[in-house]
Amino acid sequence: MSQTLEQVIGHSQHRNPVMRLVNLQVFWVFIAAVLACIALTFMTDAFATQRNLFNVARNFAFVAIIAIGMTTVIASGGIDLSVGSTVVLSAMVISVLMAAGHSFWLSAVAALGAALLVGLINGVLIAYAGMPPFVITLGMLSAARSAAMVLSNNKMIWEFGPDHDLLLWIGGGSTFGLPHPLYALVILAVVMTFVYRWTRWGQYVFAIGSNEEAATLTGIAVKRVKVTIYMFSALTAGLAGILMAGWLGSVTTNLGTAMELTVIAAAVIGGANLNGGEGTAVGAIVGALLIEVIRNSLILLGISTFWQGMFIGTFIVVAVSFDRIRHSRN
Repeated sequence: MSQTLEQVIGHSQHRNPVMRLVNLQVFWVFIAAVLACIALTFMTDAFATQRNLFNVARNFAFVAIIAIGMTTVIASGGIDLSVGSTVVLSAMVISVLMAAGHSFWLSAVAALGAALLVGLINGVLIAYAGMPPFVITLGMLSAARSAAMVLSNNKMIWEFGPDHDLLLWIGGGSTFGLPHPLYALVILAVVMTFVYRWTRWGQYVFAIGSNEEAATLTGIAVKRVKVTIYMFSALTAGLAGILMAGWLGSVTTNLGTAMELTVIAAAVIGGANLNGGEGTAVGAIVGALLIEVIRNSLILLGISTFWQGMFIGTFIVVAVSFDRIRHSRN
């Protein structure tokens, strides 16, 4: 017996919360991460220790912070391959300035300013010059890392001047047993969940990703919004760069190498649609958590970390396949 259009819409609108939850990709990714944690707890003696869980929480926070920015870009229908180089540029700017005797706060503002400049250049060339995001951000990947090399003369910096201990405390310290980068991630996630849901800018991001032409016709300043999207992505990478400089206690120009692939993987696994129009801050966090759990499990089980790319690639394919199946069913 065939259903009328009204019956189909009514059935969809009254689907119970459990069914809506089960239909979410991020739900299954979270279940996979939880099952992996439970399995590792029984298979190894080291996973459930306080020290290891602290390291897992700190390590995935860096990726998740940048993944929230990447999710915003992907939700708008774009891509940002320059985040890894923005991380090292930001870390190098704050290191060089602090080593020269400037305060942490002045150096941090300058580092975030350098990151925003990278995002501004990306956004202007993509939005106003109409150039493909892949090409522009790929070029910036090389340019930003080169700028970091020139700035530091390609040397390692480990002396951070009078505020040396403050930088190490902010990036590598903890409060109430939790690493400071995790606090930054939670604040960013709460703010962006609100922004995505309740602000015009957040709605414009998803509108542009769903149908850019329609967004233009409805009066959205698409080009201006695109510039701000890439600036936000660069800002999250700059923030992660500052925190990573404090965590590592030294900065080299190899910092953030190939990080863009991990970040994109975290966003996609967490539910960001590469065709645009979908993505959440929570999804980016869950995707980053799963990747870190995989990386940590390979180390604890004595498996070569060369397998990490195989696992992450498989999860990306599964996530995209799940997304395609879900859309075809809808």
